[in-house]
This record gives sequence, structure tokens and C-alpha cells, in this order.
Amino acid sequence: MEEGMNMETGNKRKALGRGLEQLFSNESLYVNPIEEIAENIKDDDIVEIDLNELRSNPYQPRQNFDQEKLQELANSIKEFGVLEPIIVKKSVKGYEIVAGERRKKASEIAGLKTIPAIIKDFTDEEMMQIALLENIQREDLSAIEEAEAYSKLISMLNTTQELLAKKIGKSRSHITNMLGLLRLPESVKKDVSDGVISAGHAKVLSKLENEEQILSLAEKIKKEDLSVRALEVLVENPTYERKNKIIKVKEPNNYGYVEEALTDTIGNKVKIQNKKIVIPFTNDKDLERILNILNVEVKVD
Repeated sequence: MEEGMNMETGNKRKALGRGLEQLFSNESLYVNPIEEIAENIKDDDIVEIDLNELRSNPYQPRQNFDQEKLQELANSIKEFGVLEPIIVKKSVKGYEIVAGERRKKASEIAGLKTIPAIIKDFTDEEMMQIALLENIQREDLSAIEEAEAYSKLISMLNTTQELLAKKIGKSRSHITNMLGLLRLPESVKKDVSDGVISAGHAKVLSKLENEEQILSLAEKIKKEDLSVRALEVLVENPTYERKNKIIKVKEPNNYGYVEEALTDTIGNKVKIQNKKIVIPFTNDKDLERILNILNVEVKVD
């Protein structure tokens, strides 16, 4: 959340409370920028704004919104109202949403005319910072949206893939693989965003240089419902055989080397706890990607 309405610049203008550079100097970037702002909010900072006065944040990385989840949120809003105000910035005409796009859309579905909001004065750079930091921690970004968010953060902060990976709890290979998706042809990126082609398929395609080959294989994936493993066979050679990764064990009782190897292979931060391997995933698409990597096929009757 945020604070203040009709605020002046200078001492009253607190923005993020601390700049992105300070957040990034911490060990982890898993700081909720909205919570950072919420610490200074008072009840009288919240006002009701007409929904038709709101425009989307131009730096919002999420382009696709799950309609089923929006409907669920709309049902909740009908029953309980909007529990958390959105954050907006006054613009030349109306307001721009800094945080709360889903709540705004769900409120429209619920038939509301106004929505509780906090008005705050942000620069364009701050709006981009908040949108990127907030959204890379959410579960419903598509692979392409996630990749674009990483790319913008690296450019904005003038940092490296390795440092970004450390700050957001991902492996370096995951960041590299995700950024590779941005080299795909636009039509293939759209298929990935729409869920027609999985992120696992897209990563294999992104390793190819020939655009015609990529487009041809993308069509083959859609028409023949190819698994990621089958695509790898086509790309590499007909006698493809997965080779086990050789790991030199320095401390047999320390599973850190296994966690690191699995993290590099899967892309998500794998942990071993109480003799159990814990593989986190963000959404159904991410789970499908992991299953493809592990060569596990699940068929639902």
C-alpha cells in the first residue's frame, strides 16, 4: 500500500521509503515493495476513486490475467468488499494504477463503481521498480512475462545475471534460460504466453539459431503434442540418450551438492529436508515444465 494524497515533493515525498538501489544491496530482493510503502499509511489516506478514472500501469509486466481467478476474487469482493486499497498515481487525466490491477479488474466484474485507493506521487522509474519487484514474486506470470521482468531489472540496475539470480533465489541457469526465451520469434513467444507451448519446450527452441527451424518445430509441437523429451530428440539426434551428470562429492553427509545440481537442472530452488527432496513450483505451467524436465508424463482421464 502507500500513503498520502495530493502530496508535495521534498520531505513529504517518501515514495518507496528506500530506493531500489538500497533494496538491491540487501542479501535478498524478496522484499514486498507494497508492504514497504504500507508502513506509513493512515486510515484517512484511503479514498474512493471511480473505476472509470483508472488506467493500467504502463510498466506492468503481467499481460494475461487468469479469468477464473479474477472471477473468484470478484466473488470475494461482492461478499467482503475490497480489503486492501489499490495504489495509484495522479496523472494528467485520472489516475494510473501502481499496484492493484487484479483488484481493479475484479471490482469491475463485481459491479462496483468505485474502489478504495491510496494516492501517491511516483516517478516513472519508481512505478517501474514497484511493478517489476512486486510481480516477479507472484505466481501467475507467464514464462515470457517473467523473462521480460528479469531483462528490465538487469538493465535498470546495470547488474549481472549471476547477481540477480542470487538476489531473487533462483539459479543462474534459470535466469539465463528464461532470458533466452526473449530471442524466440514473436509468434512462438505468444504461444508460450498463451500456454499453447510450455516453457520447457520454449527453452529447447531458444537454443536454436535458425528461425525457420524454430517455427517449424513450434508447429510440430502443437500439432503432434510433442513432449519436451521428444522435442529434444528431434533437435539433437535420433539416438539421443540423456547422460547422467557426474558430481564429485566432497562431503557425503552434506546434501548441498545435490541441491545445487537439482537446482541447476530444474531451475527452481530445490531443498533437501528431513530426507525429502522439496521442489517448489509457482503455478501449473511451472509444474508442467518441471515434470517435462524429469521426463514424467501425467495423463488425466
